[in-house]
Amino acid sequence: MRNFTLAAAAFAAFTMSTAASAAVVVLDFDGVATTNNVAAVGGFYNGGVSADGNSGTNYGVAFSSNALAINSYNGSGEPNPGILFFLSGGAVTIDYAAGFTTGFSFNYSSNSQASITVYDGLGATGNVLATLNLVNNFQSGCGYCAWDPIGVSFAGIAKSIDFAGGANFVGYDNITFGSATPGIPEPATWAMMIIGFGMVGSALRRRTAVAA
Repeated sequence: MRNFTLAAAAFAAFTMSTAASAAVVVLDFDGVATTNNVAAVGGFYNGGVSADGNSGTNYGVAFSSNALAINSYNGSGEPNPGILFFLSGGAVTIDYAAGFTTGFSFNYSSNSQASITVYDGLGATGNVLATLNLVNNFQSGCGYCAWDPIGVSFAGIAKSIDFAGGANFVGYDNITFGSATPGIPEPATWAMMIIGFGMVGSALRRRTAVAA
């Protein structure tokens, strides 16, 4: 009985670990720029700080040096939230060393065409798992206020994303790892965790009954 209980506990721990690695992560860029209206993202989501000295949740997500956050008045329908954009270089690259599966998505506002590529290697290398092409959704007289969701599903484990084109013309928000819909978590993750806890609970109840 003791061995069964340990096995059940090990299964639950494995399930929780798997669920954690498959958890949906959403980056909203709020709090990156506070001293100034614009700040380099820097290590904000990677255990470090932004150019304004602010730190966010450490998701192990690293950004190329040209990645900026700007406080947009009407981004994603929220008052003065942060959004991702860039002014220089041909692309912004995001590395997610732990990797993610299922899908990738975000909201965007664009005055230009741009393309997004998902890779299975760091630094926009390796195999291409998915691509997205953005269209111009700009509204005259309204900068960064027309937002559309977009996403893609893929097979494999992704580790980097390349946001190419549209320097100073495209804003991104609610960048979501692990879902083809921005900001929507995967319920299967929680279902697996519940199953794992249930097995441990059942094993403990049986052990108590035998001891009695």
